[in-house]
Amino acid sequence: MKKINIVSIVTCLLCILLAYEWHVNVEKKNNEEKTVTVGIILDGDESTPYNNNFLRAVPMIEAEYGDRVKVIPIRNIHLDHEHEALDELVEAGCDIIFTTSYGYGNMAKVYAGRYPDIVFCEATCDNANTDPVYPNYHTFMGRIYEGRYISGVVAGYKLEQMIAEGEISADEAIIGYVAAYSTPEIISGYTAFFLGVRSVVPSARMKVCYTDTWSDYTLEKSSTEKLIEEGCVIISQHSDTIGPAIACEEASEDHPVYHVGYNQSMLDVAPTAALVSCRINWIPYMIDTVGAVLEDKKIEDYVDAAYWGNDMCAGFDKDWVQMIELNEISAAPGTQQKIEELEEEFKRGSVHVFKGDYIGVNPDDPSDTWDLNNEYIENRSQSAPSFHYILNDAIEIIEISD
Repeated sequence: MKKINIVSIVTCLLCILLAYEWHVNVEKKNNEEKTVTVGIILDGDESTPYNNNFLRAVPMIEAEYGDRVKVIPIRNIHLDHEHEALDELVEAGCDIIFTTSYGYGNMAKVYAGRYPDIVFCEATCDNANTDPVYPNYHTFMGRIYEGRYISGVVAGYKLEQMIAEGEISADEAIIGYVAAYSTPEIISGYTAFFLGVRSVVPSARMKVCYTDTWSDYTLEKSSTEKLIEEGCVIISQHSDTIGPAIACEEASEDHPVYHVGYNQSMLDVAPTAALVSCRINWIPYMIDTVGAVLEDKKIEDYVDAAYWGNDMCAGFDKDWVQMIELNEISAAPGTQQKIEELEEEFKRGSVHVFKGDYIGVNPDDPSDTWDLNNEYIENRSQSAPSFHYILNDAIEIIEISD
């Protein structure tokens, strides 16, 4: 009887093991055979640095997953027309849809509620964890203030060199910034840039010009020319065209103006004026998210980044933020070494950007202020930047028509 019981137990265990192995193999086979269709909605095309930065991910996704993926980018979708592109991608059978403009966020979330079997990933937005919360709607963004700060240090090194060589005086260390809108994302970015400059040249001042549009080459260029007239000798941007770089390159040889870019290298259009650029590297998130869908995994468990609910963020630590191509000819000596040092410090979490003897004022509510002696921690609880205080004693907002 004991022998019979032992044989029965062993037989049962073998059956369980075989069933488990069969289940694992079937699941593995299903995952290997599963294919996904990936949609991407863009408000521009390859001609604008911002959109080209997303499109860099397309060949990388295809190279990573081969025949298991089909990628459908839809370009030049203006705000208030994103529903048309979303309808097109839903009808095309997309399993995951990336929307890449903040303005698409509300509609993308509506579609997530409407189509629970499709994963929606919205870049730069801040509404994933607000009611209603959908498990298939996600937001993501890189900690771009890190790149902005290092870009500011690069500009500061150049200002320091210009002062030392007698090109400008310390009082003439004026930098400019072409900004699309007065939003927390942009204010956070240009403040980080300015504080990077100030860490090298304490006398530096900054002038900001808003264009109230993302992608207007002519307006961005004319705004840059206005900043040059205002005495700016280095100009950066949070706008989507190469207009500012071109304007800096075309500045008088007697009074050179240098440029710090965003999203792509500007060396091809501004070979003497460009100093450096930074960008959010969307590729790691987009590749890993597609992988999560292929493997039927939860995105936040699959992608290596910080997250809060359905919102994800990373910086230099996960290669979500990158510095792009320092112009060794125009940059000040020692700049590359400093960039590398700061990148490592950001990875260790030892750089304190929004800290110093400054008072910031909310432009929408003057009674709302922040004393930066009490450090402001950016991206503490969300991927979208939240610092929205203007350092009034050091940063001047100018109008294009002035």
